[in-house]
Amino acid sequence: MIQSVRGTKDILPDTVGYWDFVESSFRNTSHLYGYKELRTPIFEKTEVFSRGIGEGTDVVNKEMYTFHDKGNESLTLRPEMTAALVRSVVQNSLLHDSPLLRLWYFGPFFRFERPQKGRMRQFHQYGAECIGSPNPEADAEVIFLADSLFRSVGIDDYNLFINSLGSDESRKTYVAELVKYLKSVKEKLSDDSILRLETNPLRILDSKDNNDISILKEAPVIIDYLDEPSKIHYNEVIQLISDSGISFKINPRLVRGLDYYNHTVFEFQSSILGAQDSFGGGGRYNNLIEQLGGPSTPAVGFALGIERILLILEQTNKLRQSESSPQVYIVTANSQFIKHSLDISNKLRNKNIRVMIDLQKRSVKSQMKEANKIGAKYVIIIGDDEINNGILTIKNMQTSEQKSVPLNSIENFNYI
Repeated sequence: MIQSVRGTKDILPDTVGYWDFVESSFRNTSHLYGYKELRTPIFEKTEVFSRGIGEGTDVVNKEMYTFHDKGNESLTLRPEMTAALVRSVVQNSLLHDSPLLRLWYFGPFFRFERPQKGRMRQFHQYGAECIGSPNPEADAEVIFLADSLFRSVGIDDYNLFINSLGSDESRKTYVAELVKYLKSVKEKLSDDSILRLETNPLRILDSKDNNDISILKEAPVIIDYLDEPSKIHYNEVIQLISDSGISFKINPRLVRGLDYYNHTVFEFQSSILGAQDSFGGGGRYNNLIEQLGGPSTPAVGFALGIERILLILEQTNKLRQSESSPQVYIVTANSQFIKHSLDISNKLRNKNIRVMIDLQKRSVKSQMKEANKIGAKYVIIIGDDEINNGILTIKNMQTSEQKSVPLNSIENFNYI
């Protein structure tokens, strides 16, 4: 027997309804905010991510699934969406049609990392991007959207952490001071942090090594190095979030893992997930569109891990499935009446009623058993008497109440 690839998982029929519920809830909520869906190919030219995400990031250095096609072009399965979405926006000149774009996406992504609970090598994300506004209100809107998404599926207990990386100039000033401090304690840092000291020192702030965490308590914090415009932007975002009633905490060491962020960064965490408690986050990226060949355009967005959201819902007993069980199961008492079952089922489906019929010519008892198993609300029974008299029996599976309905008006019965 051939097994699935490590770090991937089949989404089986008995659980796919949970996924469908989350996706449909997120879709509806996105539309409430005026966000439109954008879909990109699952693989891109490698430079989309190496240039967009940053050569010094763990994603580019360690986690990307990269291969050469038959034309010897380097391609990569998308490890995240923002860079791919920006490529699409630039290539298709979407900013020519509208100075402000509100976009959302949902789909699979790929990273080579150690599989663990809620974290897979093929994983799924929802994300939203607001492109074209430099204003704090755009930062606030995407956080409002995220909060609405959580509540649409039943998540009302989570932690929101916010920080600012400031402008490019203030960030450079801060990084220089951070490196100066970290070099003074270099011999105490973890091996990973020593490597990052040369390639991506900001990422050291996100270290999970206990010794690094202790050392970082004395490190300078970026908030102290923000220039005046960065402070104003940051304070306005904080005020807007406060006014909305959404709870948050300021985390001066929050940096996120990708190089394209500047100014506002934020992360959503849940204690239900244990040590790996993040289930989404994002921030502002004012330079990425220009880096990928477009005009200088401010933008802000976020992404959420669907597997982790489902895990939160499972742990809090809030998993819900989309409504997909048949409303009606047609029981055929005599196999020669299957044609009638097919005709009736087509009439009902034309009325948007979900119907299943028996295709194995089983006994009435077996058919009733299956109807009960799949959660059908009603059973229509077709037997000799029903066909001879033009009257069908409809049984309510919850109450066991039975009614007789004329065959020629069967589609008008209320099956809700």
